[in-house]
Amino acid sequence: MKRGFSWGKVVPYIIAQIVGAFLGALGVFLTYHDGLVAAGLPNVWCTGPGSIFATTFWGTTAAAGTTAAGSYSILNACLTEFFGTAVLLWGILASGDSKNLGLMHNLGPFLVGGTVLAVGLSLGGPSGYAINPARDFGPRLFGLISGTQNLFSTGYWLVPLLVPIIGGVFGAFTYDWFVSAAVKDKA
Repeated sequence: MKRGFSWGKVVPYIIAQIVGAFLGALGVFLTYHDGLVAAGLPNVWCTGPGSIFATTFWGTTAAAGTTAAGSYSILNACLTEFFGTAVLLWGILASGDSKNLGLMHNLGPFLVGGTVLAVGLSLGGPSGYAINPARDFGPRLFGLISGTQNLFSTGYWLVPLLVPIIGGVFGAFTYDWFVSAAVKDKA
């Protein structure tokens, strides 16, 4: 949406990210093949209903026999994906902003990594924080091919596919409105 990235590069870039995420899932599958097969190929690939993340993070504790924090609605998952992706974009745009002189000395990747960590710790619970459509969709496709069941059985898969796009656009525009505009006004 911004930053002079050619529209002709958008589709190849999206495909490359999905392929990269798919290959990352392949690496996980090859590394943990025996355990995954022994466990019945659980959903370790993506977020949402039926995922190991949801069971581990919000599932039941067998020892106590009680439920953990509970489940979240689709609306709650959408809100956390939206704001999580917007915050991620703020960190990415700040790390590449030529006005941030300290970051120009190889500190940008640390800001982006710290932003991803902060988003995960603060907003990751309700949705599993895909914060990038490829991060969920590429592994979801691999999981489908590898034999994991029910990856597309609900409409939830649209949440990490579509909402981060909207949150990313919002993040890019709000960065320009509130940060870039303020810097231009001071100049």
